Amino acid sequence: MADLRKHLPDLARFVEASPSSFHAVEEAASRFDDAGFLRLHEEDEWPVGGPARRYVVRDGAIVAWVEPATSAALTPFRILGAHTDSPGFKLKPKPTTGKFGWIQAGVEVYGGPLYNSWLDRELEFAGRLVFTDGTTALVRTGPFLRFPQLAVHLDRGVNSDGLRLDPQTHLNPVIGVGDPPAADIVGHLAQLAGRGGADVAGYDIVVADTAPPAVFGLDGRLFASGRLDNLSSVHAGLTALLRVPDDAADIAVFAAFDHEEVGSATRSGASGPMLSDILERIKGEASFSERARAFAASWCLSADAGHAVHPNYPERHDPANRPILGAGPLLKINANQRYATDGPGAAEWARACRQAGVAYQEFVSNNAMPCGSTIGPLTATRLGIRTIDVGIALLSMHSARELCGVDDPVSLSLAIEAFFAPRAR
Repeated sequence: MADLRKHLPDLARFVEASPSSFHAVEEAASRFDDAGFLRLHEEDEWPVGGPARRYVVRDGAIVAWVEPATSAALTPFRILGAHTDSPGFKLKPKPTTGKFGWIQAGVEVYGGPLYNSWLDRELEFAGRLVFTDGTTALVRTGPFLRFPQLAVHLDRGVNSDGLRLDPQTHLNPVIGVGDPPAADIVGHLAQLAGRGGADVAGYDIVVADTAPPAVFGLDGRLFASGRLDNLSSVHAGLTALLRVPDDAADIAVFAAFDHEEVGSATRSGASGPMLSDILERIKGEASFSERARAFAASWCLSADAGHAVHPNYPERHDPANRPILGAGPLLKINANQRYATDGPGAAEWARACRQAGVAYQEFVSNNAMPCGSTIGPLTATRLGIRTIDVGIALLSMHSARELCGVDDPVSLSLAIEAFFAPRAR
């Protein structure tokens, strides 16, 4: 079982090491290496059969698994799905801009961030550079840019009429003062990797908050951090997989995809073929019928953050189902299958939480507030595997800095561990 005292500080370290999806995958891969997992490459022939602890990286996604010695063609999978990306901003081509004595950066909105939450923060660029020789490097700048808000003296109605931000006009961060042609953002990023700007042939660079995670509040019961949606689930699944014993009955799989916040329709997203390709290769020479039977007996747990009831906007929530921080992870339910949970799935989640000794809460949206979605329905549709949607409760979801209860991340990890390795009922 997880150490309650160590889980939250370790989550904080994981978040701080993971300003981009590529950094999150690098950090996860490092932890799997330290635990004795074997890294496989998609272009190579793979060993088949267990006992085995293995993982594969594809861009900003990673899939790892623990296969028992007793694994056979009909052995089911128990899959934990999460995502490594978060809403925010990405660096545009020709990114160095500016006017009126300011040097600025051109960024594009990624997903659905709360614009105002990014204002007046010290932010960094982080992500992947691809060089002309085909090599890549991960970089991060540390505090480097800021979206400056207009002073109240110049916008007297901002507190009464509301803040309106045009993403093209108002969300151009400043990085310095001077003459823009004399600056070179890409060149600066290349220097961090020990290369020249002319060597950069492409990049995937995001904006990330640099403020460290923090525990605060009455009795220290609250935890604030960037990227809890969805690194809280990635970290919970990763740590749970590391605790799966070699003699578990099923094949435990940890799948952290990229691009969930923009629809998942990429080669490293949940709508792509990555997971299905890997599951097929794990099964090796199993027949189509055997694979289908194994899939029919398998389960997928889609872990993504959900909403706690907001004390200042209670009317935005369902009146009977109002999750709170610190009361356990969520079971997410939606009649229109925006979440994939069904009756058998609810029963399986209850079993896992009961085995783990943790409480859980049900989440359903207010009928007048259509919910978002997750990778759960995508995985269920692609693979035909019964899927359950869960996650921890947050306030300020899609903010640059989100809020959860200090006990909920470890409770989620314990429940995932019980999901991976169920005991007899």
